[in-house]
Amino acid sequence: MEGADVHGDVSVDALTLAQELSGTGAVAASADIAEYALRLGDDALILSQQLGAWISNAPELEEDVALGNIALDLLGHARSFLHYAGSFDGRSEDDLAFFRDEPEFRCAWIVQQPNGDFAQTIARQFVVATFMFELYSALRTSSDETFAAIAEKSLKEVDYHRDHAVQWMLRLAGGTEESRTRIIRAIGDVWPYVDELFRDDDLIERLGDAAARPSTLRPGFDAVVETVFAQAELDDVLGSLILAKGAASSAGGRQGKHATPLGHILAEMQVLARRHPGASW
Repeated sequence: MEGADVHGDVSVDALTLAQELSGTGAVAASADIAEYALRLGDDALILSQQLGAWISNAPELEEDVALGNIALDLLGHARSFLHYAGSFDGRSEDDLAFFRDEPEFRCAWIVQQPNGDFAQTIARQFVVATFMFELYSALRTSSDETFAAIAEKSLKEVDYHRDHAVQWMLRLAGGTEESRTRIIRAIGDVWPYVDELFRDDDLIERLGDAAARPSTLRPGFDAVVETVFAQAELDDVLGSLILAKGAASSAGGRQGKHATPLGHILAEMQVLARRHPGASW
């Protein structure tokens, strides 16, 4: 019929933000809770942005999809944490993602490290996903109901992220001489940034049972690393990393002190929102 809408009714009901995100409630975050939520949200946000760069660039089509899906999962985690952080002072998740400057971010240095080649990304992903699995496992019993709810949902997704990284660690280590050389080099490159993930500080002390104490997560992390390295016949590599413990980066991401790469990541991530502030799509 002339003039009729051939597509039919394609409208959707608008969802409130609280319906979209896990762990959202009526209780606003305190200053310390908001700061901790920023740490968790910024880690997930920046890693999501990094993994998104592999879409159309991964070594095979299935990896384009897999890394894209992992990036979307992490973006969902980031939204939940940033939404909660913003409840402290009335900022939205978009305000926190797009309109903070570099010193205001609280992400660890490891998520800021360049993608490099595929082995570099997998080594970074293995470390971060293994850490996040331990983190969310602990946060499920947080005295803060919002953190507990976000962790409960996120853990199921991070379990897949970790398994994906483990399978690629084994595949690269057991593949060609070139792939093994690259994953060994990549492990050495990311390892100096591991210790920062497990450092306790004054904020953790103040939060008590609301937070997951980073230092308590290290034994579970180390157990997974030891198992995977043994399966990949990389025991000698792990031994070298342990002996080189003094080479750990001083880092400082939790205090807003960042390495050069974060500035480039934020410039790309924030350019559209800053060029068209207030725009909606």
